[in-house]
Amino acid sequence: PRAGLLANDYIVKLDGSPVMGMSMDDAISRMRGIVGTNITVTVVREGVGDPFDVTLKRDFIPLRAVRWFVDKDVGVMRLDQFSEQAFSGIKDAINGIIKERDGKLPKGLILDLRNNPGGLVDQAVMVADAFLSRGAIVLTRGRTAQESARYDAQPDELDRLIAKVPLIVLINGGSASASEIVAGALQDQKRAVLVGTRSFGKGSVQSIISLGANGAMRITTARYYTPSNRSIQASGIQPDIKILENVPRELQGRDEIIGEAALAGQIGGGSQKEATSGSSIYVPADRSLDTQLNYAIDLILGKETNPAFPPDPNK
Repeated sequence: PRAGLLANDYIVKLDGSPVMGMSMDDAISRMRGIVGTNITVTVVREGVGDPFDVTLKRDFIPLRAVRWFVDKDVGVMRLDQFSEQAFSGIKDAINGIIKERDGKLPKGLILDLRNNPGGLVDQAVMVADAFLSRGAIVLTRGRTAQESARYDAQPDELDRLIAKVPLIVLINGGSASASEIVAGALQDQKRAVLVGTRSFGKGSVQSIISLGANGAMRITTARYYTPSNRSIQASGIQPDIKILENVPRELQGRDEIIGEAALAGQIGGGSQKEATSGSSIYVPADRSLDTQLNYAIDLILGKETNPAFPPDPNK
């Protein structure tokens, strides 16, 4: 968004050369270049009559698992995907937030999982464990005992450090798979309140079956369940507090994603209402316009109130 490009934009030319017929390697090679130099891409956008040009300046793109900042004594952590650095990134972010506050704990923490498509399940378990000292994180159930498992939280120094710090998790229609494991665990264990819109509903476990020299077959072998026995598959995770973003007029109607339940061939599934309800994936680039984030910050600071916050461990 900062560069003027949006999700679902189609790039049709690179510096005037049509991408049609261009190999992926060639396209990537043309886009890469010396830092500080420009490239002009021609874009086709739904709802916009004619293709238009956007000039981008080449720069180094730091690959950070977690981006964080402090806003009004509230620490905000944005996790884009569950890569191998997810847990270490969250740990570094929490320590960085405390260091920026001269060793003092923040008034609250926000874990932003919006549009996080998932990734490594072991990293999801470790990230959830960072905020939990005990109890189940996720359960998998298949047709056989070998395909079923339970993952539990273990007490450690990090969760003891932030045990009393209020936690809010942001989710939306783009939060899937590993994101839903973390959100569901923290919601069920009453450690966090979820704010945003319903998640995607990707709650199936895939396994790779070797076929020898002929290749391999990827099949679904189990489903993910939250600690309270809720199936994530096709139902997704509902937020405790539903907050919608103010979607720009030109994007209205294009910001919704229908979710796993409406995909052809999906296993399990919820009701027809769930299948057609959808959930927004729009997140504004400008933090001052981010309704969900700012609501979460105000909730922690007491400027907003809601019966769901803080979570009641007795319910």
